[in-house]
Amino acid sequence: DDVLSLFDKHANTEDYFIIPAIEKHAPSVATLFEEEHVLDHELSSKLRSLLSIFRHTNAADEKEAIGGAIRYAFIEFMIFNLQHMAKEESKLNELLWENFSDDELKTITQEILGYLPPDTMAQYSTWMIRGLSNNEIKGWLMQVKNNAPEFVFAGLLAMAEKELPTHRWGNIQETITEGAMLA
Repeated sequence: DDVLSLFDKHANTEDYFIIPAIEKHAPSVATLFEEEHVLDHELSSKLRSLLSIFRHTNAADEKEAIGGAIRYAFIEFMIFNLQHMAKEESKLNELLWENFSDDELKTITQEILGYLPPDTMAQYSTWMIRGLSNNEIKGWLMQVKNNAPEFVFAGLLAMAEKELPTHRWGNIQETITEGAMLA
């Protein structure tokens, strides 16, 4: 459910902010991504249906069969989305970098961040902290510290402390503290 929710939110954000910007410069690419989002929606609907059936089934043998169908549907969903995101990283980013200045890209990013509700940002941030390297987390936290309100930075620190193993959190916290002491 969490994965489906986050991927849906990601696609909606892309549909609302990124695709319209790209459409002005590469309409065929925008159309390709819109069509892929239709397939993505179909795959997520199939998976949601199977999850619902699973929740409403009591017989162990039926649950096992539905569980197998969920596994295959989830694999299909993830393969599609990983391939789709690889295209985003190559094609969409290339088009954005070619057609927009850094300031324009920062504006789009700020619009996206302003659009996302706090609970969605918390969901994304949790998974980002879990998936980023220590150096990436340090850079992200320092950027947030320097550009966002203090409560946002404090919230991310608390999340990082909760989500990361003690040794990783200690390393990150030490670096951030050093930066504060040097400043």
